[in-house]
Amino acid sequence: MIKTASERSLVIRAISTDGSARIVFCDSTAIVRRACGIHKTAKTATAVLGRALTAASMMGSLLKDSDDSLTLRFDGDGPAGHVVCVSDYKGNVRGYMDNPSVELPPNKAGKLDVGGAIGKGSLYVIRDLGLKEPYVGASPIVTGEIGDDVTAYFANSEQVPTVCAVGVRVDRDNMCFASGGFLIQLLPGADDTAAEIIEKNVSGMKSVSELIASGVSGDEIIAQAFFGMEYEMFDEFDVGYVCKCSRGRYLSALASLGQSDLDELIADGGPVETGCMFCGKKYVFTPAEVLAEREKKKKEKKENE
Repeated sequence: MIKTASERSLVIRAISTDGSARIVFCDSTAIVRRACGIHKTAKTATAVLGRALTAASMMGSLLKDSDDSLTLRFDGDGPAGHVVCVSDYKGNVRGYMDNPSVELPPNKAGKLDVGGAIGKGSLYVIRDLGLKEPYVGASPIVTGEIGDDVTAYFANSEQVPTVCAVGVRVDRDNMCFASGGFLIQLLPGADDTAAEIIEKNVSGMKSVSELIASGVSGDEIIAQAFFGMEYEMFDEFDVGYVCKCSRGRYLSALASLGQSDLDELIADGGPVETGCMFCGKKYVFTPAEVLAEREKKKKEKKENE
């Protein structure tokens, strides 16, 4: 039985009673449907962006402070181009890809060829924790299937044993009807028993998108992954596709351009139009507005010196 696509995306977190492992589950169906609508993605592109959004949401939910953010970026040589997703500490996420029209034949397994669309290259994780410089981690793209690459990133760059599984189901009308994933990590002090139990459970599970499409709840998916272990549900909260762009932010960015770039931008005296890569909103400014904002910034800088 295929369930009706959820209008609510959520994150559920749990931890083993002995503190050896934690799991983050995300039903990202509503998020991915919103992203499809914004970016007009083809089927393969929907799977690419949907998996990346899901992974970024789960990773972001592990941040500690409300002002923290996480960027997950795939710089592959495949036709998808760059794929960029940004999450806050509550798992709210936004994203875009260079080529939302990318469409490829099914892979050897008969599934959407996400790996072929991503190609080879590097994965970057950028954590902005409010410090002078963000933390930047990198790892080679292993398969381009997103989940495998996030798993490898945690092992290679952060030395945290991790299993990341993400999946997206797309119907004949090119709309996502099931999307989600789970992220399991062994915590310091975990013994081999916990790793063996989790590995056995995960290897025997159906794909996470198939489980979600069949109506299996997040609680039930966590129970399958942690079968044989005592665990406690930590929390559950709604997440969404949330863009934080604003007219003020774009005006400030334009006013901060180098002098030559700014001169070129306003040379013809016509309006300056900018567009948000994440949500598609357009912002239009007059040259006078941009110059006035630039003078305002100069004045504030002098006053603070």
